[in-house]
Amino acid sequence: MNTDTPDQYSTLLSDISRQILQSRYRAAKLVNRELLLLYYAVGKRLSEKIAAEKWGAKVLEQLADDLQKQLPGLRGFSHRNMKNMRQFAAEYGELIGQLTTAQMEDVNNQLDKIMQLTSAQFESFNIDIFFGVSFTHHILLLNRCSNLDERWFYIQKSVENQWTVEMLDWQIKAKAYEKRDQKLSSNFAQTLPENLRDTALQAFKDEYLLDFINVETDDERVVEKGIVQNIKDFILKAGKGFAFIGNQHRLLVDDEEYFVDLLFYNRPLRCLVAVELKKGKFKPAYAGQLNFYLNVLNDQERLPDENPAVGIVLCSAKTDKTVEYAFQALHNPMGVSTYQLSSDLPEHLRAVLPDPEALKKLLD
Repeated sequence: MNTDTPDQYSTLLSDISRQILQSRYRAAKLVNRELLLLYYAVGKRLSEKIAAEKWGAKVLEQLADDLQKQLPGLRGFSHRNMKNMRQFAAEYGELIGQLTTAQMEDVNNQLDKIMQLTSAQFESFNIDIFFGVSFTHHILLLNRCSNLDERWFYIQKSVENQWTVEMLDWQIKAKAYEKRDQKLSSNFAQTLPENLRDTALQAFKDEYLLDFINVETDDERVVEKGIVQNIKDFILKAGKGFAFIGNQHRLLVDDEEYFVDLLFYNRPLRCLVAVELKKGKFKPAYAGQLNFYLNVLNDQERLPDENPAVGIVLCSAKTDKTVEYAFQALHNPMGVSTYQLSSDLPEHLRAVLPDPEALKKLLD
């Protein structure tokens, strides 16, 4: 072995690992797609046969029992799930029906034909996203969302955020669809150049679900440590283009120390982002503290080609009018977002999230 061999071997190992993971992901997607197509075909056949023969509802119970006898251990074909298959086929018949008649053709070449047959509400329809969520996700949405736009919103979000069925259920109860147009409470319109305002509003959310922190606490430092310990998850939830610089970032003014809770850099905005964590409702005094930090960051740490720093107060509650008055006459761009910890979630969801004692040990 020569001296180059270790590097070449590491590269080979990395390439093969990546290919295996990519292949597994593609295989999982294909399996889910085939299951959805199978459930559609079964649901459609059942509906047609029951209507033609005028059979009653009991036939599904008999069919489920007989399938178990013929195929012992078969899963997914209970009489209840076959009712779900009929519902799924009835709702998405035009969409999936076109796919089943074109199985051997490229799906992308069929999109135009499919789009002509589906609702105009599916204007941004992406067939891969539709097949990216499980049958259980689809049935939950069919039972809880009568509006096609609402259903499609949750399908997209489930794929983007890898929501479990339990998390999707909670998001529906939390009315995420109704809140989708809520914007961050901010003074961006008065303090940012016009070409940066939309980018800034897209970069920050009105509310963050910190479901990786499963601790009931009034201590801002515990929340901060939870974010730092799970910084990858937080950045994924924060949005695009964020890079973490550090927590308790030290500022020195007249030989006195001040500390920014969390400091990030945002590439699309090309600026530092200071985040102050506050447990409880937003108070006007928080605006003055954050404004001070932004002044120091702009004077001491902002690079010549960077835009002015942006500040975010992350607290558990706010009122827009209070935020508006607190930000008046302040010239630094600032906003206020709220957050929820996993301890705020319904009891049935806590079981799928990190154990609080385990997290406390991790923080210690």
